[in-house]
Amino acid sequence: MKQTIFDLSRPGVSGAGLRDPDFGELDPSRWFDAESLRTEPIGLPEVSEVELVRHYTALGHRAYGVDDGSYPLGSCTMKYNPKRHDHLANLEGFAHVHPRQPESTLPGLWELLFHLAECFAELTGMDHFTLQPAAGAHGELTGLMIIRAWFESRGVKRDVILIQDSAHGTNPASASMAGYRCEMIRTTPEGLTDLDALEAALDDSVAAVMLTNPSTFGLFERNIREIAERVHANGSLLIYDGANMNSLMGIVRPGDMGFDVLQLNTHKTFSTPHLSGGAGSGPCGVKAFLEPFLPVPVIRRDARGYFPDEDRPRSIGRVKSFYGHVGILIRAYCYILTCGPQGLRTASENAVLNANYVQARLSPYLPPVFGGRCMHECLLSTTKLQVSAFDFAKRLIDHGVHPPTLVGAGCVYFPGHLRDAMLVEPTETETLESLDRMIEKFLRVAREALEDPELVRTAPHTRDVGKILPSGSRDGQPAYSGPTGQPMDSERT
Repeated sequence: MKQTIFDLSRPGVSGAGLRDPDFGELDPSRWFDAESLRTEPIGLPEVSEVELVRHYTALGHRAYGVDDGSYPLGSCTMKYNPKRHDHLANLEGFAHVHPRQPESTLPGLWELLFHLAECFAELTGMDHFTLQPAAGAHGELTGLMIIRAWFESRGVKRDVILIQDSAHGTNPASASMAGYRCEMIRTTPEGLTDLDALEAALDDSVAAVMLTNPSTFGLFERNIREIAERVHANGSLLIYDGANMNSLMGIVRPGDMGFDVLQLNTHKTFSTPHLSGGAGSGPCGVKAFLEPFLPVPVIRRDARGYFPDEDRPRSIGRVKSFYGHVGILIRAYCYILTCGPQGLRTASENAVLNANYVQARLSPYLPPVFGGRCMHECLLSTTKLQVSAFDFAKRLIDHGVHPPTLVGAGCVYFPGHLRDAMLVEPTETETLESLDRMIEKFLRVAREALEDPELVRTAPHTRDVGKILPSGSRDGQPAYSGPTGQPMDSERT
């Protein structure tokens, strides 16, 4: 059984500490009234410094990230983050500035952010950008708030957002947070937007249609121009979830497809850290007619140089303190400059090539759900096997592969027929050799599923995680399966 930090605790044990002789004994009652003081101990574990360090170092060794191996997490790209970009973002001129220091002392930072916004605009076909949003879903929310402000400025009330049934789960969540009602548009058996369903749903209550292109099925929406024409003819706007922009960079621009608003996920497209690797960033771009509503401040340039403009009476206000996650934005800027125009296009081409290679190699056991070529990610089915996609993915953990997205099991917005589908996204940063190693592990699990399906259904078996199993499962294991088939304390699973 793995120990928690509380298992190591012993009364009276602590790490070494230094007392400031100028302060003597600290008496909290000097700063707080009696009602604010604790009457019982906080209950923190009591351990020595070396025990504390070793415990958390061991936990770190059990973690898994893109620096450990391939991370084929479809729909939420986890790609390698160049280490030199970390170095550049930590240069003294960037790392040691403070958002409260006088604005006149930050011209270099304003210039960088201004040019980064220009790069985003050129790559996406938008006219203006805000870099404030803290993550992709926050960028969606910002775009929807801008759309609401635009309609309100015209005295028009529209309260519905149409969202495709293949959408990321953040899409309806963001729309709801922005005060909209969500209505779903079904997809066709080919995985594309059903134009008849879209036409039937368009009326004067629809503020916008929210789409991802390519979709979460890994398919390019061939009818996107016709969709844009119908949406705009209805007086509605078209908002782009930029989660899959990493397949289009340098090839085609959402702004040219007819989108009015979009957000980007810098970790997916511009190789910045993600989740526990660092804060996120979700820049939001708009066409010119929506520019007055961008959050403040907007970085501008005039004869005086670069500066943050706060004087914007029609703005939706601030959506993030100060200027966004600047350290992440600097890394994205470095990535763009490192790759250059041709390099960015090559990155997208390699992302699409890698996904199609994986799909072709795995198709004998895991055929594509919709057939044909995919974009940057492939949607594969386990229907040929005797196990579910959920079980297949969990068995991959035993072979050292991070499980891909489980479309049906993990996202309630998808149609029921995708219950046994897996979304695999290898990204452009994987080499042919690393893809082959990953593919061989997928094939190994597929053969196991045919030869010994119960082995796969009860996985994982060799890791520090377990699966809740039904009664009467393999070898009489109890409800909680641990690394060696031992029961796992439910409070520690």
